[in-house]
Amino acid sequence: MLGPLVFLLIYIASVAAQGLSTAATDSNGPGSPLGWEGIVTVDGTSYEYLGTGSNTLPKLPNLQPATPLTVTYDSQYSNFTFAAGPVEITASFFSSVLPTDLCRTSIPLSYLTTSARSMDNKDHSVQFYSDVNAAWAAFESNVTIQWDLYEGSNVITGGGNATGGPSSIHSWFVIRPQLLWKSLTFDRFIYLQKAYEFAEEMDVALWGNFTYSSSPLSAQNFSFESGFSGDLRYRYVMQHSLQDAVDMDYRPFAMREPVFAYAHDFGSVSSASVMYTIGSVQQPIVRYLTSQGVVPLQPWWSKCYGNIFQMLNFHFNDFNQTQILASQFENQLKTDVDAYYGANIAMVYNNSTASVPPPYANSRQGYNGTDQFGEQYIFDSSNGYGFLDAQNLTGIAIPDVEEAEAYYSIVALSARQVMGAYTFAIPPSSSDCSNTTSNATEPLMFQKEISSDGNVNTVDVMYPAMPFFLYANPELLRYNLEPLYQNQEGGFYPNEYSMHDLGSHYPNATGHVEGDDEYMPVEESGNMILMSYAYYKFTSDASYLQAHYPKLQQYASYLIQYSLTPGLQLSTDDFAGQLVNQTNLAIKGIVGIAAMAEIASIANDEQSAANYSATAQSYYTQWEEFAIDPSGTHTLLSYQWRSSYSLLYNTYPSLLLNLSIIPDSLFAMQSAYYPSVSQLFGVPLDNRHSYTKSDESLWTAATCSPETRRLFVNGLGYWLNETSTDRAFSDLFETIDTGSYPASPGPIYFIARPVVGGHFSLLALDKSKQLGGISGNGTV
Repeated sequence: MLGPLVFLLIYIASVAAQGLSTAATDSNGPGSPLGWEGIVTVDGTSYEYLGTGSNTLPKLPNLQPATPLTVTYDSQYSNFTFAAGPVEITASFFSSVLPTDLCRTSIPLSYLTTSARSMDNKDHSVQFYSDVNAAWAAFESNVTIQWDLYEGSNVITGGGNATGGPSSIHSWFVIRPQLLWKSLTFDRFIYLQKAYEFAEEMDVALWGNFTYSSSPLSAQNFSFESGFSGDLRYRYVMQHSLQDAVDMDYRPFAMREPVFAYAHDFGSVSSASVMYTIGSVQQPIVRYLTSQGVVPLQPWWSKCYGNIFQMLNFHFNDFNQTQILASQFENQLKTDVDAYYGANIAMVYNNSTASVPPPYANSRQGYNGTDQFGEQYIFDSSNGYGFLDAQNLTGIAIPDVEEAEAYYSIVALSARQVMGAYTFAIPPSSSDCSNTTSNATEPLMFQKEISSDGNVNTVDVMYPAMPFFLYANPELLRYNLEPLYQNQEGGFYPNEYSMHDLGSHYPNATGHVEGDDEYMPVEESGNMILMSYAYYKFTSDASYLQAHYPKLQQYASYLIQYSLTPGLQLSTDDFAGQLVNQTNLAIKGIVGIAAMAEIASIANDEQSAANYSATAQSYYTQWEEFAIDPSGTHTLLSYQWRSSYSLLYNTYPSLLLNLSIIPDSLFAMQSAYYPSVSQLFGVPLDNRHSYTKSDESLWTAATCSPETRRLFVNGLGYWLNETSTDRAFSDLFETIDTGSYPASPGPIYFIARPVVGGHFSLLALDKSKQLGGISGNGTV
């Protein structure tokens, strides 16, 4: 799997292959290479630490690759160190995760700081160079791009010097291509305004700007230039500076590749540092259906900071404060992971030192060893079974892996990816929207279903991401639900069950007035009830449930009619296809009805509460008869399909919300069964395929005994290190072989999706306990 560089709101999830030695890749789109170049020159020799621009140059004796040293990451940073002769280079990519700071979170920009430090305690002549190409702004390589350079809010045309002093901010604006019409008379291009507003191509925005900013800071000389990539990079390597010129020959990025560059010269120093900010800015940001028609919504950052130049200026100068706030989140995350595992450790048999397992290789190799708990295991890399208990041949957790460390690695890597899938918008004015229950001082929150359907606020994508928001800031869940409630309570959706999403393709949140959205009625109705009740459980905001009670009753009526025997329906795992009477889908509906009993009580409707409770209990009793294998060892994928099994992840909300609808015996039965069907990288989603879902695996893990939980967590942690996947964190992968993307029945690439918020299932569960929400039900 690739390491993250920048996660920005919706449109850029850039990752690096093989450290930073190859081009960055846009994981939101089709994996198109992005040009991002970084060179540090030390005593006249230039060292390339980022990108592959040197490949386009003739062989130069004073240009060579920097030597990679280390790679580290946490919830906020990805850090890469290199040796450049006598100097150590650190490239630190910083995309802050600040879930309680709405203004800073709404900024679609990220930081890169590159520093040089002498390793021999001597001063050295140090210069920095960086450029980006226009592929960041457009998918099609044959469409003309425009660009400008600004110093502050003043455009620099043609050329000039950096005149604003050390603190002046220079920003390249690469303007996304708009529809062009070539005049036959004047042989010139006429730009049709807003021709591609609210449009995408291959997940690349076709409106707005791409920006790349820097500042002189303490450099003795600061220079800039745009032009042909080969010319600029060659000139820098030979001269260690640029010409302060803006190339006005606008063209497609495949034609004499235009790049946008900065150079800093610090003279002879023992240490030096430069900072860049990078981002994709859309304004307006979302197209939204209201009672007065479809209206454009402005980004939340414009309410906080003003225009784009004011936002860029704030973000650039806010680096130190953002670092402080980010470190607070990161420190709390580590503290909470440590606290969870301090209270929920797995059984320790003895203090034996685990034998180091062999590296995984797809070749025949038998191996016997001892795990960290003193238990004997066997391992054969020629098969996909993974590590097996030597006595009963059930799966065990990856030996020699500390579960708490594995879990921290998983959630730290997930945090930026979750927040990168959301945007925050200023709500429509009351004159535009009579169907609003939101506060005008609060944002509407929109999610893109990245890399799969591209829908807006997909309910069954919001739902698996829910644990992150319950852990980090439950109010974000409410902001995300609000547009869905506004649409359905405003009469824009004709069906009796919950809508699947708020629009077929982001950023068009225009709903489905004909009710023709993807058909997942039990799935989405259950999700809406459970997310709404979860928000209440973590905030005690009874007024929220009371305000939406009529709509929640409507969803519950559908669940009462169809959840026990759903018939032929899709679940959230729609890539696996329809299936009659899915066990896991049915239990979602039943747990949803149980939650509805609590909601009715909060709404002072005690008669309905009693009815919902009795229905849920009756349905659960019948469900056990349909869903549990006659052997009494596990639940089935589909009612009475004896050769089947699946992850029963939809039991997690019963624990999380203390609904007490599911007995401890069911959790214990499932927990004992999963190790008997585990593979190298975890437990398959169900018996039909060998792939699994990481979010659903960790929802399941939260319902299991500590020993089985460790099997899930360590399996996912092991996959992170061993997988052959080559893009951002995938939530769908094979549990066998190299942990690749699923290839059967056809290739499936789930990349950079926000469902990895489900990895926070353990922390959300722990927070629920702290809030008094769990009283011993279940095995965790």
